[in-house]
Amino acid sequence: MDNEFLDRAQLEKQEAAQKAKEKKATAKKRKKAAKGKGGKAAKRIGPNAFVQILNGEFLTKEFMTKNLGFIFFIIFLMLLVVAKGYYGKELTRDVNTTQGELDEVTSDYFESKARLEEETRRIRLVEQLELQGLKETVNPTKVIRIKKKKED
Repeated sequence: MDNEFLDRAQLEKQEAAQKAKEKKATAKKRKKAAKGKGGKAAKRIGPNAFVQILNGEFLTKEFMTKNLGFIFFIIFLMLLVVAKGYYGKELTRDVNTTQGELDEVTSDYFESKARLEEETRRIRLVEQLELQGLKETVNPTKVIRIKKKKED
């Protein structure tokens, strides 16, 4: 460059390009600094996100105020999951108690049925009827049928 001839217009263009690059670099540095201070840092999860959650610092940020509706929706969904768990436990308890009642009623039915069959046996009925003076017939029963004549 020592012996080169440079046009003033070209020199000004080069200087303008250099200044534009420097402005872009400083703008990037400012954005990074703003993100670190709480500008748009809530959109990305950084290494100190866990610390911010534990401190409660994330509650004061712009992220919290912008997404408040979504946060309430997530809390509502969590409450629904907990309520569903309790409802499921209650249904299981109700099914178990109803099954126990059904088993008890079924056993009572079988017990009553067995008692009825025992008391209505033929031998037992014959014994009870002999006390009243009735006896079982030895001869088989006969059926008498009368044929009707058709009168035309």
